[in-house]
Amino acid sequence: MAGQGSGAGTGDGAGPPAPERVLFPPTFSVSEIKNKQRRHFMFLRWKQQQRKEKLALKKKRRKEREALGDKAPPKAVPKTIENQRVYDETTVDPNDEEVAFDEATDEFAPYFNRQTVPKILITTSDRPRGRTVRFCEQLATVIPNSHVYYRRGLALKRIIPQCIARDFTDLIVINEDRKIPNGLVLSHLPDGPTAHFRMSSVRLRKEIKRKGKEPTEHVPEVILNNFTTRLGHSIGRMFAALFPHDPQFIGRQVATFHNQRDYIFFRFHRYIFKSEKKVGIQELGPRFTLKLRSLQKGTFDSKYGEYEWIHKRREMDTSRRRFHL
Repeated sequence: MAGQGSGAGTGDGAGPPAPERVLFPPTFSVSEIKNKQRRHFMFLRWKQQQRKEKLALKKKRRKEREALGDKAPPKAVPKTIENQRVYDETTVDPNDEEVAFDEATDEFAPYFNRQTVPKILITTSDRPRGRTVRFCEQLATVIPNSHVYYRRGLALKRIIPQCIARDFTDLIVINEDRKIPNGLVLSHLPDGPTAHFRMSSVRLRKEIKRKGKEPTEHVPEVILNNFTTRLGHSIGRMFAALFPHDPQFIGRQVATFHNQRDYIFFRFHRYIFKSEKKVGIQELGPRFTLKLRSLQKGTFDSKYGEYEWIHKRREMDTSRRRFHL
């Protein structure tokens, strides 16, 4: 039997030669390593190898593009959650006549028509603690013509008529939980609307690394990014109505409300032009992040108020690529 098997494989006329067996290395997974330290070490080596291969591929592609010159194909656009966003039917078109009519007749029209001057009252939840107090004081240095008032058992429904009588145009309420600011209520006076935000990632000036000097009293510029839907447009107009129309560019200060995936990031910077193409910026603080929870018609009324929009997680957050602002 052994002779027949060896004869068949020698190609002496008994048949075609048998193909050689190709031995592949056994599949190996880092997770199969039992020793924790060894597993962690091998994982780091694997990540390092991945980075080297990625850099080598990047250099190769760059050399190919330089060699092709103008004939090089356009760079591939990476897929992100933002550029794969599900289209919203309420996306605002600046040239839409209906949008222009709404802007001319909504509650913020007197501000944008320069009929009113912003005057802001900043208050807190009942008996605020130190961190919330410092945050309100720093927020008042960002928003011009704002005044801080600390509540002591006074209901918001009693505060709002007093604000209207004293010509305040907006009311900001900072709520706290366990001595940490965790909510913001913004009510536009005298007819609303009122927005309720969840607040997170609050950083005071002393907690920001490489921060600039204290902000000056100059009126800052305002930047509103990515408020594209009808709801986002209304929220953007609410933030814009907090600041005077004409910024003082000599102060080189800018307040930014950047919307990304329905999270509103607030930053306050001072900038300087180093050259015609380079700009240096310093963050002044404070910084925080907002998440819209509800938008209510009229002024604050938690019991009988009519809500235009309420965030319902189980119904609205079914897709990671669907955003509302």
